[in-house]
Amino acid sequence: MAYSEKLFDYADDDQQAIADKRAGDTDNRGYIGIHSASFKDFQLREELQKAIRTHGFEHPSEVQHQCIPQALNGRDIICQAKSGMGKTAVFVLSILHMLKVEENHCQAVVVTHTRELAIQAHDEFKRFANDLPVVVDYYLGGEPMDVQVKKLKKNQPNILVGAPGRILQLLEGDHLKFDMIEYFILDECDKILQNTDMRAQVQGAFKRTPRDKQVMMFSATLPLDIRPICRKLTKNPMEIYVDDQAKLTLHGLLQHYVNLPEEKQKNRKLVDLLDNIDFNQVIIFVKSRDRAEALAKILNTGQFPTAYIHGRMEQSARIRIFEEFKNYRKRILVSTDLMGRGVDINKVNVVVNYDLPPLDKHGEHESEKNSAFNKAVDQYLHRVGRAGRFGTKGLAITFVSSPEDATVLNKVQERFSVDIKELPLSVDPSTYKDVARGEI
Repeated sequence: MAYSEKLFDYADDDQQAIADKRAGDTDNRGYIGIHSASFKDFQLREELQKAIRTHGFEHPSEVQHQCIPQALNGRDIICQAKSGMGKTAVFVLSILHMLKVEENHCQAVVVTHTRELAIQAHDEFKRFANDLPVVVDYYLGGEPMDVQVKKLKKNQPNILVGAPGRILQLLEGDHLKFDMIEYFILDECDKILQNTDMRAQVQGAFKRTPRDKQVMMFSATLPLDIRPICRKLTKNPMEIYVDDQAKLTLHGLLQHYVNLPEEKQKNRKLVDLLDNIDFNQVIIFVKSRDRAEALAKILNTGQFPTAYIHGRMEQSARIRIFEEFKNYRKRILVSTDLMGRGVDINKVNVVVNYDLPPLDKHGEHESEKNSAFNKAVDQYLHRVGRAGRFGTKGLAITFVSSPEDATVLNKVQERFSVDIKELPLSVDPSTYKDVARGEI
């Protein structure tokens, strides 16, 4: 097989995001640190403590230390914390502890920007609510509306996870009721709030909820221009920010680059890496859906069983591939930035940036160029965060094949105060591979 087979360069237009806007502006922020040695110290209901023990979790992460007690006190929360620190568990455990179930009434909604993230949040609720009388369901586009309407007529879930477009459709059709919502969550909120179309969809849903509710927002990156929008959606929020950019990098994550003067050298180098690196599971990021499909085809032809995923696939196919990879039935996944945000798959310990995040089209002004590079740097952080979750080890390898690639990687090093060295001829597996991995 010719590994130098060309991958055509297409723009990936499947970027998804959601957003919202609401009155009630406040700028009264609190910065609080709360320490707890064990999940027992949160005094969660016994059913949750049993589930936590069953799944082998004991010690909360730093973000859980700080957020869970405040969430249990009813505080609105805006949280920026690095990838892999268990932000999902903050709202999952808090809501399950506080919720007083009203049969056939929707009381909590979690809004996400991708199907995969929605399914992940839904599954987290399900595994910790195993002994609780709570109904959890997700509602996404790509499914027939009539099927979802029939489900809602039969029973409204107590906790609903979904994408903003479908949620608003169901609300506008009077199939879904938000008049008893107590908890409103935005996961990956910066991605949500940066897109004006999806922001309007979330706004439509938000306006249908009671004024007196708890709002929580989470992300690994939260640009300065998005923070005022978050504050407008909340009341006297507790804010947790990692203001020192260097702290956003992941401890235990080994980062290297490979200099490839020509694009056509990428395929041969990738095959060499897959042959020589001892990985559990690997995600290979590309910049467009066409490249994802083409690269997966090349790897499968080369006897590397590989799946691919992107945002323009049929929902059933995306869910099947996501579950297949999550359950370790495939070890190699080629993906667009669809899998670059918030998705936790415990066995992933290697990330390859086959393509660096593409730069948004920008104008001639220096500020516009800087904004484009900043977004690419943020996305780099999210991508490499798929490995080295919750302080465990991982390896990130970035292909550099153009001056633009080199600029992005230099900006990563400047922003996060990290020295990314060229990949050596051999890498000791003990530097990036854990024996066991477990986290919430």
